[in-house]
Amino acid sequence: MARERIVSGAEQPEDKFQAAMSPALRPRMLTEYIGQGELIEKVRIAVAAAKQRGEPMEHVLLSGPPGLGKTTLAYIIAEEMTGVAPKITSGPALVKPADLVGILTNLKAGDVLFIDEIHRLSRVVEEYLYPAMENYSIDVVMDSGAHAQVMTIPLQPFTLIGATTRTGLISGPMRSRFGIAHHLSYYSPADLLKIVSRSAELLKLPADKDALLQIASRSRGTPRVANRLLRRVRDFAVVRSEGKVTMEVLDQALGLEAIDQLGLDALDRRFLAVMARDYDGGPVGIEAMAATMGEERDTLEDVVEPFLLQIGFIRRTPKGRQMTAAAYQHLGLDKPAEKEDGSLF
Repeated sequence: MARERIVSGAEQPEDKFQAAMSPALRPRMLTEYIGQGELIEKVRIAVAAAKQRGEPMEHVLLSGPPGLGKTTLAYIIAEEMTGVAPKITSGPALVKPADLVGILTNLKAGDVLFIDEIHRLSRVVEEYLYPAMENYSIDVVMDSGAHAQVMTIPLQPFTLIGATTRTGLISGPMRSRFGIAHHLSYYSPADLLKIVSRSAELLKLPADKDALLQIASRSRGTPRVANRLLRRVRDFAVVRSEGKVTMEVLDQALGLEAIDQLGLDALDRRFLAVMARDYDGGPVGIEAMAATMGEERDTLEDVVEPFLLQIGFIRRTPKGRQMTAAAYQHLGLDKPAEKEDGSLF
């Protein structure tokens, strides 16, 4: 089981608690959404066209790492189309066809159904979705054996929004039934600065622009992480700095969380340090790294490696993981000399 880390894009209990206790930071309309310009333009056109025709919007598949705004966009589409929140479920929650049938038959005309982790739907449940998405109907088998009969149940027209962190696990037939399929990319520091500035304003938090820019640059390209860091810095500022976020307060607050200038935390740096110290920078297999660090392989693959790959600190080779010169420079270490065949001494 992956550990909870402040720099992880995955939703954590503190996010739900803060959402309930603090002003809602999640944008409600397309005009409030920051970043992902190409996707937002697609959605804006699709929403406007659907409203003009008086039909539901076409189905949408959103993919990308956690924390980039897939759920937020589902809420926005539902708000733009119907003025009410989407009906929400997840792939692991739909264990048998009856679970899905119950949800679909209770949808009203124009409703938005959001299925998170849609790649984890079972094949049987997925096949029930096909006619629902295409023809707004489901076929239910009554009885069994020689007495089996198929009853077709009509459904109200609806929009399905699926979210996934692993597009490759979604079957071809399922993927082909979405009218809009888009991969959300990591955010630039400029867009994250707009997001944390908006959040600071909603929280009525006085903050220097330089401090907000630092939060944006340490947020690993992820809005959820940016807002989480902002709340941690706010708490520190309330106790130590009369509530104002300055560069000094920011450095102290994030230093307490062991988050450096690039957004790496203690686990990231330990991963790199072990690779440099014990394996001369690699190449090294992930199983060996997991055993040396005393961590689960899934934790390293799903939680640590993605960001290190994104910023070019490690690379995957046929022989295993290998550190780059940039990683050595960040850690303040000298890169080992290379042999003529490219391997390290």
